[in-house]
Amino acid sequence: MGDIKMFSSKGDVAYVELRERILSGGLQPGARLAQHELAVELGMSLTPLREAVRRLSSEGLIDLDSQRDARVASMSAAEARQLFEVRLSLDPTAAELAAQRRTDSDVAALRSSAARLLPVTRAWGEEALTAHRAFHRALYLASRNDVLIRMLDDLWDKSDRYRRIGLKLPPGEEPRTRDHREHHDLVDLIAAGDAAGARSLMSAHIERSLTGSAIDALEDRERHPAGEAESEAS
Repeated sequence: MGDIKMFSSKGDVAYVELRERILSGGLQPGARLAQHELAVELGMSLTPLREAVRRLSSEGLIDLDSQRDARVASMSAAEARQLFEVRLSLDPTAAELAAQRRTDSDVAALRSSAARLLPVTRAWGEEALTAHRAFHRALYLASRNDVLIRMLDDLWDKSDRYRRIGLKLPPGEEPRTRDHREHHDLVDLIAAGDAAGARSLMSAHIERSLTGSAIDALEDRERHPAGEAESEAS
């Protein structure tokens, strides 16, 4: 499983590991969790693993019919849209507050993370998504609002499954180039203290995000499930 950081309990270890696998796509939507096998793999008994499964069920990431039948929650256009709507409200607020409250160290962290950004395309894959997430978290931290940061961290994580659907779509060069450029523009606006400009640009940035592309793809998939199956078979 790789090295695991120290947590307060084995239940925490199981929770973090399963959550990461679900959000990264390592455990696919609808997949049944083989709890006995997972417990052996993680080097623990079933009790802490089941504790983790219950926690993830309360977060909507696992569908739990009984302790013996747990599955990774399915993905839907409805959930993707709900996550998108909340981010469209909160991310611009974070950008606005960051422009008002940023420190020199915040601006330095933003410029450093922006320098590591890569175009979010299939060619760059996980490396681009990781750099993208690091940039947005640096921006959230600059807002100096702990409640907002926790909410946005959770929204980002839950949107990751949908973001990966968007990553697989063929958006063309221009949208991804623009997206890449907007991050640098956001840093400049925040550094300049332009709260209104940062809020406006972040709103447009979220509107054009990968989650938005995923919503369209999921809605089309839900409208035409048979067509998708034929396409995959061909």
